[in-house]
Amino acid sequence: MSAVSPHTNGPPATLTGRIIRPGDAGYTDARLGWNQLFSHYPLVIVFAQNTQDVVNALAWARQHDVALRVRSGRHGLEGWSSVDNGLVIDVSELKSVHIDSAARVATVGAGLNQLEAVTALAKQNLAVTTGTEGSVGLAGATLGGGFGFLTRWLGMACDSLIGAEVVLAEGAGCAKAVKADLHDNADLLWALRGAGNGNFGIVTSLTYTVAPLKSVAYVQATWDGIGGLPRIFEAWQRIAPYADDRLGTQLEIHRNEILLFAVLAEGTPAEARLLLAPVLSVDSPQVSEQEGNWGDVYAGFQIPTASEPANWKFSSQFTRKPFPREAIDVISSFMRDSPTDDSNFFTQAFGGAVRRSPRGGTAFPHRDALFYSEPGAGWGTRSDRPGVCDPLTPQAQTWIAEFSQALRPYVDGAYVNVPNVGMQDWETAYWGSNFDRLRKIKAEYDPQHVFTYEHSIPPATRCD
Repeated sequence: MSAVSPHTNGPPATLTGRIIRPGDAGYTDARLGWNQLFSHYPLVIVFAQNTQDVVNALAWARQHDVALRVRSGRHGLEGWSSVDNGLVIDVSELKSVHIDSAARVATVGAGLNQLEAVTALAKQNLAVTTGTEGSVGLAGATLGGGFGFLTRWLGMACDSLIGAEVVLAEGAGCAKAVKADLHDNADLLWALRGAGNGNFGIVTSLTYTVAPLKSVAYVQATWDGIGGLPRIFEAWQRIAPYADDRLGTQLEIHRNEILLFAVLAEGTPAEARLLLAPVLSVDSPQVSEQEGNWGDVYAGFQIPTASEPANWKFSSQFTRKPFPREAIDVISSFMRDSPTDDSNFFTQAFGGAVRRSPRGGTAFPHRDALFYSEPGAGWGTRSDRPGVCDPLTPQAQTWIAEFSQALRPYVDGAYVNVPNVGMQDWETAYWGSNFDRLRKIKAEYDPQHVFTYEHSIPPATRCD
């Protein structure tokens, strides 16, 4: 490790918080992420207990010229939330929750995962958009856009973000915490609404407007085999982006079954079945239904991480025109040849409130999409010794690359929360025409590109 740089303009920084180093008993657990396809060995991991711990860690990394990464829910899908021989600043233990039910505003620590956030709000019959997987960090999901079953009703998760506390790099070797909202650092708030985590600073808390939600209807349909996919998909894409805004739906295709999940906010199972009738009338799916508090329903469909495959590779994309039969045939063909039962092609309907930007706007550019879709390969068994080459890895990675390529005529763009290290033109795929503005904001808040990783936003220069 290098000595403290003589070019700092602040006092020498000291690491504070819960600090884990190689050789410590908890190092293996502390370094591993959800996707065990990637395995990094940081020099030190700081589990921040408060904002000052984050300020200290950022200043320390800068003063010692140590690479740093920001981590919350450990679902960085390409392993970019960790780094070999560097500092990982982990905010997952910042779990404060302050809810003002009368004002319909919630301020939460950046360490909450989506299940914790949904549960805390649902206890007061309130909700905000989150993704469907509970173990994903709320901050990371929101800062990339964030969508799930409530998206068509409440908009993207980032649309409800009205404020954040952010630790920024300052001067030479220093750090500071600032507020970003519609009045202070409004351009930073705009960027945080969709630019992705770890691009401008380290978010330590988030403030949302929340919506009242007393109950939901939840419907799940299962078709055996995938022979009916053309008719099922056609029926789904014909209704899902245009239905009642309260209805959020997800279609998931495996090699041996097709699953439909639907949530109707403030509705009954009978209403949901009626809205879904064109899809449910195809063949004879097994259908189950539930009505209750959103927190209970959300918790009920979670899959324990220990039960999931160890390794994952995804490709993300948006669709602005309905898939023709040729595109659906591509999905059928690849899914029949998928490497494992856990591999899938998953879609989420857009439309509804997604098409409306909040006051102040957002950096999320894909508002005109009919739906989002994502081929994903999952394989391997979880262990505390990842990194050993799984014999299925080459097959799974080839399958996802070829699947993604075959779909390219029918999709565009990509989702920053589901990156792909091999993607060409990722800047415009993630952010479209917003990329130039994001570079200017980066130049304002992180001109030295302290927050850098494989697909980080570079600051604008005078030559741009």
